[in-house]
Amino acid sequence: MSRTVPSRISRRTALRGAAVAGTAGLGLTACSTGSGDGAAAAPTAPVDLGKATEVPAGGAKLYNDEHVVVSRTRDDTDGAYKAFSTICTHAGCPIRMLEGTELTCNCHGSKFDATTGKVLHAPATEPLEELAVEVRGGKLVVRPKK
Repeated sequence: MSRTVPSRISRRTALRGAAVAGTAGLGLTACSTGSGDGAAAAPTAPVDLGKATEVPAGGAKLYNDEHVVVSRTRDDTDGAYKAFSTICTHAGCPIRMLEGTELTCNCHGSKFDATTGKVLHAPATEPLEELAVEVRGGKLVVRPKK
């Protein structure tokens, strides 16, 4: 009758294996579709974003909690504003990075122009959803266009 002797591995080997397994799991999570937070969606009703003057003339402001980016072309109180959903059209991830007027999705690297919603870099192929935006009493209000 043979007896199996349990093998002993060092703590270092066990931790190294766990780290590799954890890294593999993270990679799979990053490549999944959707945001993972279950709540990422463009506004479905009017949303007050606050003072219109917080959006710089010639620039853009990202509103992470509302999943909206607003850009402004003119330097006056009623400047020409544009708003877009910041839900990436590639896999539905919320976009959380804005540099100047360029949005970058941290899920897969798609880039969008915050002033037009157009795709600047794949893998996304569709532009961001445009939202209606207006200034009411000095505050920005966005809502779906549809």
